[in-house]
Amino acid sequence: MAVSADDELAQIREQRRAELQQQLEQQAAAQAEAEIDAQAEMEQSQALDAAMKTVLTPEARSRLASLNLVNPEICTKVKTYLATLSGENKIQIPVTDDQLKQILAGLNQQKRETKIRRL
Repeated sequence: MAVSADDELAQIREQRRAELQQQLEQQAAAQAEAEIDAQAEMEQSQALDAAMKTVLTPEARSRLASLNLVNPEICTKVKTYLATLSGENKIQIPVTDDQLKQILAGLNQQKRETKIRRL
């Protein structure tokens, strides 16, 4: 009787050890994937920043850096947009601060204004 209880306990321990091992492997795989994604995102960001050095004037880059502090999502959109236009030769390089202001104003016009009326 004691032998079967010991065997059963050993089997339960082995199952638990296998479950923990599987969990650790899943966590390691998820962490590795997250690191790869973060690395790819960082490389893309660096490539956009390098492109902006040739596409924008120093004043425009300064404005874009300020925008990045306030709203990084819009800043990334603008950088991607400018890099795409530059790659297709559809804009005159370098883009000045005034031209960047116009581009940003165009983005703000695309947003739909919400009005609240009280009845």
